[in-house]
Amino acid sequence: MTDSRDAVAEPSPPATSQRKPLKVLIGVDTFAPDVNGAARFAERLAAGLVQRGHEVHVMGPSAGRRHGTWIEEHEGQRMIMHRLYSWRWPPHPWLRFAMPWTIKRNSARVLDEVRPDVVHFQSPVIVGRGLAIEAQKRGIRLIGTNHLMPENMVEFSLIPSSLQKWSVGIAWKGAGRTFRRAEAVTTPTHKAAQFLEEHTGLRGVYAVSCGVDAHKYTPNFEPRTENRIVFVGRVTGEKQIDVLLRAVRMLPDDLDARLEIVGDGDQRKHLEQLAEQLGIADTVTFTGYVSDDELREAYTRATVLAMPSIAELQSIVTMEAMASALPVVAADAMALPHLVHDGQNGYLFRPGDAADLARKLERVLRMPEDELTAMKKESLRLIAAHDIQRTLNTFECLYRGEAVPDLVTDDVAPADAE
Repeated sequence: MTDSRDAVAEPSPPATSQRKPLKVLIGVDTFAPDVNGAARFAERLAAGLVQRGHEVHVMGPSAGRRHGTWIEEHEGQRMIMHRLYSWRWPPHPWLRFAMPWTIKRNSARVLDEVRPDVVHFQSPVIVGRGLAIEAQKRGIRLIGTNHLMPENMVEFSLIPSSLQKWSVGIAWKGAGRTFRRAEAVTTPTHKAAQFLEEHTGLRGVYAVSCGVDAHKYTPNFEPRTENRIVFVGRVTGEKQIDVLLRAVRMLPDDLDARLEIVGDGDQRKHLEQLAEQLGIADTVTFTGYVSDDELREAYTRATVLAMPSIAELQSIVTMEAMASALPVVAADAMALPHLVHDGQNGYLFRPGDAADLARKLERVLRMPEDELTAMKKESLRLIAAHDIQRTLNTFECLYRGEAVPDLVTDDVAPADAE
């Protein structure tokens, strides 16, 4: 590996008869029924590979007390799950983790049972570390993907604040050791690739979009009858939903704006109380977790997506919103500017600045219908480069050790430059 690059292959339909199917073992530290970007990506990757005719095994923590090997169905596809005995992390509302002191033994057992052609781990923490060590011993091709920012993990740790910076440094060093065992390392965007290289010393990290199946989302080009803002994601501190609530409070009354917060997390009660304190509780709806169909409906009925988070390595939510033809108002932080082109398919605001967020939201909500339609169409145009089939093609190339075309996925040219 010599330099960081954005990688993607041209989309093509699944073809099981053209080439020998692969046996793929995906290692995860979070997977359905967990609701987060890394879990959603791993689920869609596994299902997409099954649909293409590959034999897919997924190894990760159990979702409860039951552990073992069985078949599960995700995204309409059947795959073999190797659920490891796990504990729930008390400071976190849903996170479960496999036992670190048994992970090498469990990894060796699963690898010897499955005998995969390739192992693809989704984080360098527990499962990824164990699989990387044992797969390397057996000469099994190893691909690593990073969705992790240790800085986000310390929020739910029991580490004293005085030691958190030190612990983040230790976590990055451990991640570097694990990723160096892999033949190829990926992360969702060019910005995330630079971030990973900076903190681990790695070189040549591929930027491979998580991808989205745009056909599953329903754009709505009918004239809007209400001003509805939607946020989708975990209701946790790094998402900065409090900034969004304060911004909604600043919107002029004549807009009659409504805010729908889709998701759940440890900050929900606090944010509900904040909405009461701000006097906007009657205009804010906290839905909690919803089904996939209900999520798609939430996108379709919205006018704009607000994404105040400052810790997005890509943001699958933003991609889903764009596939639903929504303009997006997002924090100018991490990878979000790769998706949100200011003034084209939405606006960027200064991170943490509620007043700036309010101004950008008002600009969208007051936009004439023809200008709003143009923004919606630009979201659809930009998201086309993130087709899930491109992502699957890229990983198939990496799994087989083949060259990957250097095509940019997150820096799509503006429409007027084409």
